[in-house]
Amino acid sequence: MVDIQNLHYSYKKKKVFEGLTITFEAGNIYGLLGKNGTGKSTLFKNICGLLKPGKGEVSIGGELSKLRKPGMLSKLFMLPEDFFVPSVKVKDFIATMAPFYPNFSHSDFDRYILEFEIPVDSRLDQMSMGQKKKALIAFSLATNTELLLMDEPTNGLDIVSKSQFKKVMSSAIAANKCIIISTHQVKDIENLVDRISVIDNGSILFNASISEVGKKLRFHQSLYPSPKEKVVYSEETLTGISEVLYNESGEESKVDLESLYKAIMIHPTTINNLFNS
Repeated sequence: MVDIQNLHYSYKKKKVFEGLTITFEAGNIYGLLGKNGTGKSTLFKNICGLLKPGKGEVSIGGELSKLRKPGMLSKLFMLPEDFFVPSVKVKDFIATMAPFYPNFSHSDFDRYILEFEIPVDSRLDQMSMGQKKKALIAFSLATNTELLLMDEPTNGLDIVSKSQFKKVMSSAIAANKCIIISTHQVKDIENLVDRISVIDNGSILFNASISEVGKKLRFHQSLYPSPKEKVVYSEETLTGISEVLYNESGEESKVDLESLYKAIMIHPTTINNLFNS
């Protein structure tokens, strides 16, 4: 679906990517993680062709993104973190924008809007930030594009809305779709994504499936620390000690994304040696 090879990109003299290589396959929901300023939004713009690599190639379904051919653009949608909404009603926005996406489903949109409790007669510009975000999330999913990029989609959403987001996203999964969610709010995509990719210092620091993580690591909460030789990462919490351990049981464990992300950022060599062995 998305093939990125040896991507180099700089803003003036600031290097963002140096030789970044990764592939995103259809049938997966990816969690793209990384600290603020590591280039997650820049990567999305390179994938869409809004930015052009200084070196290397980015392609979608075999077509170079930088060419931005109409056929390719109709197969992708990007929900940016910062967005503008026009002074129109939701139903009028749909009437204008839906024709650009051949697989747009009005029934899907109606279902998502109902879940998000957004009235179609409301004007987009008069909504709260959370309502605007939910209306655009509903639209992005209803496009049914083969590739969907979502940049910090849960920013501005309250606790109830984040729960609605997970429910709506779960219903949108399909074998022919590739969905990439960029976020620093790790908890918001837990139990939703099936692969994790972490960007740091201009390259991919970690890339693995949730299933693979669960087989190689075990996530444990305890009042007492485990033997040091079993521990990859640990921290004290209000309820005890949160640990990431080597999984010696052979049984797949439930993954704690927040603890995994911290372990990757603090002990990247240890984690990568484990997954590359």
